[in-house]
Amino acid sequence: MGSPSGEKNRFGDEVQREVKINNFYIGIYQVTQKQYEGVMGYNPSNFKGANLPVENVSWYDAVEFCNRLSLKEGLKPVYSIDKINMDINNRSEIDFIRWTVNWDKNANGYRLPTEAEWEYACRAGTNSPFNTGERITANNANFDARLSEKTINVGSFAPNPWGIYDMHGNVEEWCWDWYGNYSSKAQTNPTGAVYGTGRVLRGGSWSDESKCIRSAYRYYSTPSNYDDILGFRIVRQ
Repeated sequence: MGSPSGEKNRFGDEVQREVKINNFYIGIYQVTQKQYEGVMGYNPSNFKGANLPVENVSWYDAVEFCNRLSLKEGLKPVYSIDKINMDINNRSEIDFIRWTVNWDKNANGYRLPTEAEWEYACRAGTNSPFNTGERITANNANFDARLSEKTINVGSFAPNPWGIYDMHGNVEEWCWDWYGNYSSKAQTNPTGAVYGTGRVLRGGSWSDESKCIRSAYRYYSTPSNYDDILGFRIVRQ
């Protein structure tokens, strides 16, 4: 994980280190508006379209979707969501929700990827800045407002080498982890910082320039934040 010291446009929080993770399944597409509305009963997106990625969703919206989809498919929900007691590990002064969300790692339902899982799936065996190589263009991804200054249908470009679409651009994707500094030591199944002010976002969006959609690029936002650049993709064991 992370980027080598010589990578162009590299940021200082992209410490390169060895990470091992267990097997997992990941959605080949970002969650669409059709999928989201079918589970949640409403569509919060700014840019409307059944096969567009859902956006304008907070981190809390994403974990609730995961639980409801799990129940719909007869799986055990991964998350316990306490909406009464505020999360003591949430150090944000602007998060107006602050639900306490715990992860049952024995559950077989849907969840958000960890940051490590996300990067592993994005890279698909590559070690270049993008899974397309040293550079990326408007023929590979929706970024830098080059196409239409909005989201486009999921799967509009060729997938990465493992058959996963839109890991670069379209909408930023919520991950499980609190944002924090990486350890340079080797880790197994890392799940991020113990506490923080924001949850990790990966992949960049339709409005981001190319340096912010690199495989190693890290961003974060307040869990209660929602915007038309914020979406997600799901995983399960």
